Amino acid sequence: MKHTLAVLVENKPGVLTHISGLISRRAFNIESITAGYTEEKETTRITIVVEGDEIELEQVVNQLSKLIYVIKIIDLTATDSFHRELALIKVKASLDNRSDVVNIVQIFRARIVDVNPETMVIELSGKESKIDALCQVLEGHGIIEIVRTGKVALSRGPIPAKEC
Repeated sequence: MKHTLAVLVENKPGVLTHISGLISRRAFNIESITAGYTEEKETTRITIVVEGDEIELEQVVNQLSKLIYVIKIIDLTATDSFHRELALIKVKASLDNRSDVVNIVQIFRARIVDVNPETMVIELSGKESKIDALCQVLEGHGIIEIVRTGKVALSRGPIPAKEC
């Protein structure tokens, strides 16, 4: 099972390296990892998606909580929360198929962010399944390149999710 953890850490150089190293040394697979500033300048939020059972998740949480710069760990897997990802997709778009690509982009509520005579770059944010579906539909038109951010997540409502 995939688990989404939000890890609040002190905003210091090397913290992301320590956290990813700790997880990979324990032979856990990191499916995605994203990091960014929070509402407090001295705090960084790292969103990690790992695959494993409950026992493995507990091991990851226990190891992370031992690190001195870890402030809080929140398991967003089973909570009511938003999970989003951003993707940029470069696709072949000649004059022959350009209108088809534009129609597909509109159906998925994506945006075209660049056009040139041979290609288009499409931007889409949403659930992982929505991005996967767009990629699947665009495969027939010739995907040249894809870049994805990895998952970011935030709990719903006024009260933050419970800590691990």
